[in-house]
Amino acid sequence: MYKTTGFISFLLRRISGIALVLYLLTHMIVIGSAQNGQAAFDKMMGSVQTPMFKLLEIALLAAVIYHGIDGVRLLVIQAFGITDKRKSLFYTALVMSAILLIAGGIPMLMFALGEF
Repeated sequence: MYKTTGFISFLLRRISGIALVLYLLTHMIVIGSAQNGQAAFDKMMGSVQTPMFKLLEIALLAAVIYHGIDGVRLLVIQAFGITDKRKSLFYTALVMSAILLIAGGIPMLMFALGEF
C-alpha cells in the first residue's frame, strides 16, 4: 500500500500543502512585523534574506509547482473518470513538476549563489 503511486501522490500533496501553510504563516509574521515599526520590519527582512532562506525559496517553488500540477491531475481524473490512467498521469505530473522546477529553480539558485 505504501509503495503505490496513489499513496506517494497523497504523501507529496500533504507535505507540499503543509509547506505552503508554513510559508503563509511565515509570510504573515514578516509582514505583520511592520506594525512594530520600520526597525523591527527591517530586522525581520534581514533575517529572511539569508542564503538559507533563498534556498528554501526553491523548496517553496517545488511545493507550489507540485501541489498545483497534482491538483490539476486530480481534477482531470475526477472530471473525465480516467481512473485507469492514474499511474501514468502521476508520472506525467511528476515529470512536468521536475521540468518546471528546473526551469524556475536554476535562475533562483544562480541568484542565491551570487549573493554569497
